[in-house]
Amino acid sequence: MQDIPPNVAEALKKLRTERGLSLSQTAELTGVSKAMLGQIELGKSSPTVATLWKIATGFNIAFSTFLEGGQAQTQPEIHHFSDLPVFEQDHSGMRVSPLIPFDEELRMDVLKIELLPGAKSESSPHEAGVIEHIIVFAGVLQLQLEGMNHTVAAGESIRFHADIPHTYANTGEQIVIMHNVIHYPRPIP
Repeated sequence: MQDIPPNVAEALKKLRTERGLSLSQTAELTGVSKAMLGQIELGKSSPTVATLWKIATGFNIAFSTFLEGGQAQTQPEIHHFSDLPVFEQDHSGMRVSPLIPFDEELRMDVLKIELLPGAKSESSPHEAGVIEHIIVFAGVLQLQLEGMNHTVAAGESIRFHADIPHTYANTGEQIVIMHNVIHYPRPIP
C-alpha cells in the first residue's frame, strides 16, 4: 500500500489558515483531536479514510479536495485514472481513487472505492443534504445505515442521505469494487 499523498497535509493546513482557525478550533469543528491534526499537517501521521471524512465534513468540503486539491475544471479534460492520486491506508483494506476531480458547479465527487475481504470503514454523518450514490461492480457490499443492514451486490446500486452514520463492509471473499458519487449541497451564503 502507498503512503498518503503529500497534498493532504498541505490542503489541511491551507484550509485551516484560510479560515483563520487554530488547531483547537479545527479539532472542535471536525471531531478529530488537535494532536492528530497537528501530526497530519506535519506529514508525520497518515489519517484513516474515516478521519479524512470527518475533516472534510467539518470543513464542508469534498473528500477529493485532499487528493487532488479540488481544482475547478472549466474546459473539457480527459483524466487518466492512473495519473490521479490514490488514498490507501496500510492495513485498512480500503482504497479510494477519484475518477473525476471535484466539480464545483455540480458539487459532486466521483470516487472508485475498493474494499478487500474483511475491510470495514465507518463514516460519520456528513453535512445535511449530502447524498451518496453507491454502484457496485464486483463483490457484495454490506452497507449499514442507522443500524439497518443493506446488501448491495454487483450490478446493483443504492442512494441514501449521508447525514447519518454509515458503514461500508466487505464480509465476503471477493474484493468489492464500487463507485461512490457524492453530491454536496450548495453552501448557504
